Amino acid sequence: MPVYNAAATIDRAARSILDGDWQDLELIIVDDGSDEPVVEPRARVIRTPHRGIVSALNAGIAEARAPVIARMDADDYAHPTRLTQQMPMLDEADIVGCAVNIVGPRRQAVESMRRYERWINENLDAERIAAMRFVESPLVHPTVLAKREVFELGYREGPFPEDYDLWLRAMAAGFKVVKAADRLLDWTEDATRLTRTDARYSPEAFDRCRREHLLAGPLANVEAVDLWGAGQTGKPWLRWLIDASRTVRRAIDIDPRKIGKRIHGVMVEHPDDLPAADGTPIVIAVGAEGARPLIEPHVLDRGYVLGRDAWFVA
Repeated sequence: MPVYNAAATIDRAARSILDGDWQDLELIIVDDGSDEPVVEPRARVIRTPHRGIVSALNAGIAEARAPVIARMDADDYAHPTRLTQQMPMLDEADIVGCAVNIVGPRRQAVESMRRYERWINENLDAERIAAMRFVESPLVHPTVLAKREVFELGYREGPFPEDYDLWLRAMAAGFKVVKAADRLLDWTEDATRLTRTDARYSPEAFDRCRREHLLAGPLANVEAVDLWGAGQTGKPWLRWLIDASRTVRRAIDIDPRKIGKRIHGVMVEHPDDLPAADGTPIVIAVGAEGARPLIEPHVLDRGYVLGRDAWFVA
């Protein structure tokens, strides 16, 4: 648990872990140079100069002694059964998250977070998480429990969200991700969190991160791709793919005004004209809520495998 000036919330957060049903644990709190040093008698507190969250997270990993490491933040609340439900799931996966309740003032103001809550709580199994990982971060950071080999990949400093970068590197390395369906964490969302105030968590930073990892992973050594989506979400991806020296063989769209026309030199075709999978990846770039579940069976019927040659992006 990295902590910086969280005196108002840390006691509740720490107690939610320490008083939970899983008792075979050590809570490591990394006090990242708080103005008032953290005092928690039942935890091992590591004090460091204020260097930021990435340094604090890596310091905590270095101090951890167990084969399994769980994340927690100082302003969230873990439900009592969180770890007892997650631990058995390591028999089938390397990284385990869970569904969440997003709590705080955002419920009156920020629809995008409501949408993210619905999205992250729907995509739970390994196949869907793998296929959806370039849409948004598929894991809420303080929900994660993982084998220590995952965390030993290390968090990286850079102009990107350190957690999303780690999950994408871990999945590229073959680590399997699943999530518990129960909402086992209350995730606090307000205007003071780093996710709202730091440029590393801006939409532009997330976009750079997902595109860099997509290009270095599924689209590495790939010359041609197909693209589903020629609208507001799809067009920027079409331009990006062309700029990234990928040949876009066709674009698929349901808009009759686009079908049969060329956009950036690429012919737009009807979904019924999508041929059977032939090993060429398809990038599915649609943003309308509810569109992805409609597209998914259409792609599967043509022999594509989600997370292997079919990738959703946003």
